[in-house]
Formats: sequence, C-alpha cells, structure tokens
Amino acid sequence: MPEPREIAVPPEAAGQRLDHFITTQLDGVSRSRVQLLLDQGDVLVNGAQEKASLKLRGGEQILITGEPHPAPLRATPQDIPLDVVYEDKYFAVINKPAGMMVHAGAGETEHARNSNTLVNALLYRFNALSSTGGELRPGIVHRLDKETSGLIVVAKSDAAHTKLAELFSSRQIRKTYIALVHGRVERQKGSITAAVSRDPVRRTRMTTRHSENSRTAVSHYEVVQRLETSFGKFTLVRVRIETGRTHQIRVHMASLGHPVVGDTLYGASGQLVDQTMQSSSKAARRKNEPERLKLGRNFLHAARLEFTHPFTAKPLELEAPLPSELNEFLGRINES
Repeated sequence: MPEPREIAVPPEAAGQRLDHFITTQLDGVSRSRVQLLLDQGDVLVNGAQEKASLKLRGGEQILITGEPHPAPLRATPQDIPLDVVYEDKYFAVINKPAGMMVHAGAGETEHARNSNTLVNALLYRFNALSSTGGELRPGIVHRLDKETSGLIVVAKSDAAHTKLAELFSSRQIRKTYIALVHGRVERQKGSITAAVSRDPVRRTRMTTRHSENSRTAVSHYEVVQRLETSFGKFTLVRVRIETGRTHQIRVHMASLGHPVVGDTLYGASGQLVDQTMQSSSKAARRKNEPERLKLGRNFLHAARLEFTHPFTAKPLELEAPLPSELNEFLGRINES
C-alpha cells in the first residue's frame, strides 16, 4: 500500500476546484488520474469524500490514500489465434489482421489498454520474446496501423531484435503493400519523397507540410489496376516504402489527392455510394435508394517482405495474400 499523502490547502487556493488544485500539487499526475482517485474514494477532504467540483475555501486538509502514479502496464498473455507465416529460433513473421492493435495503447482501464493486442497473442504463443522494446512491446521491432493488415516481424531475443532493427534502419528490408485508393492515378509509377511530421492541429494525423520535426519519407508506387465503377473511380496500387514513418503510405497517397479507401482520417469517404442513382430525380431516389458500401477498415495490406536472414544469410521472400474482406470488397465494386 502506498504511504498516505497530506496536503494543506493554502488561503490563496480559495475558489479553486478540488481536482484542479490536487493536479497542481502532484508532479506528473494527470487530471484524469486525479479524477480516478476521487472516484475510488482515495481522496479525503477534512476526513470526508468530496466531488471533484468542490470549491475550496482554504485551510482544508487533503489526504490522498491511493497511488497517484499507477504502476506501469505489463503486457500479459492472451489466447488469440495467430497466422504465423514464418518462424525460426530467432524471429517470427505474423500476418496481422486489421482491427488488431500491435501493442497496448491509451485507455481508461488496464483491461482496455492491455487486451486483444498482437503482443498479448505473441506472449501466449511463444516462450520468449525480445525485451528491447520494453514490457509493453516485447518482440516488437516495427509496427502496422490498427486498421492495416499484413506482415510484421517479431524478434524472439534481444540479439535478434538488434539485428532486425539494423536491417530496418539501413533500409535492407524491402516492404511492399497493396492499397486501393480513390480516383484515377494517371502515372503508371512514381515516387513520393515528401517528409512527414505530426499534424500540429490534429494530433492523430500526420502531414506532409514542412516543419522542424519533419522526417524523411520515401514511397514508390506502381499501378496494378485502374477501376471505373458505379461507385466511382479507383486505382489498385502496389507501394514499396523505403522508410517506415507513421501513416506513411496513407499520408503520402492522400497528398496526391488519392486517399486510401476506408481511410476517413485522411479524407476518404466512410461509405461508397452507387453513382448511377445520383442523377435521378428526388422522387426516384426516394423509391429506390442507391446502394451503399462500407469497408470498415483501410484498404491497405502489407503484402510482402524481402530481406536476407541476419543470422543465416538466407534470402527470405515472405508473402501474405489479400484478406478475404478486401478481396470481397474489390470483387463487389468490380461487378458494378
């Protein structure tokens, strides 16, 4: 149990909310954490539990009986099926499904933050993983976005983690993705070299607008198929990335005016509407609503990895086919 902490409220704090005042008194503790302490009854004001909105008068004695700094999360094993494409004593390559986080993220509870991730599944499946990434990211050498499927490399030891990380950083691992993007990409192939940084306004997004924090990003695309459908124009592209920046392909393709289908964060529509109905009269549309399609994920798949095994020097060429939901979606719009 943590040692209780006492705080005397000075006269100049009169009028402040209880939660605001406590947050200013505890270094490195967020207001949401203070709220949790209050909800749990771990904060007493003059011996009584009070609401976060209590206006202080000055002179109160506050007693904090809970732990202001929660213990760091540790990933735990969970029995989740894995599609293992390659495995040896050094590392494994997994075909990650869309919708699965690679490792724990922010959440209101430990369970919400630390369940149903790739790491949970890896800990259950394998006896040992590298510790280089820390207790929340055992084995994780690189990442895929939650709504991106495909191949991800997982290290079983710290030595393997170091070797694999060197291959990634020196661009010796060839990574190829398949994406369906909005619009007709006119050039058969091209390269995008726009640097990427965190969007200063919308922090969940990345941007190609230059800033002092921009990092080099290089993507090479090639058109596989151009589609003209009743749901609009689309282009199926193969994209090879030299760098592995956050959201790189998504932000690069959006910068060309061709966001990845399903990627609403970068401008794609949440659903596709059959365009053959759009020119009809309002009366006709009321009688016969146009068909709508919703993918429910990004049409982006890490399809191929090529590299030389860092311990055996054996060339590896690993592939993961498009998942069924992407094949079905592609087939549906091709029929229209």
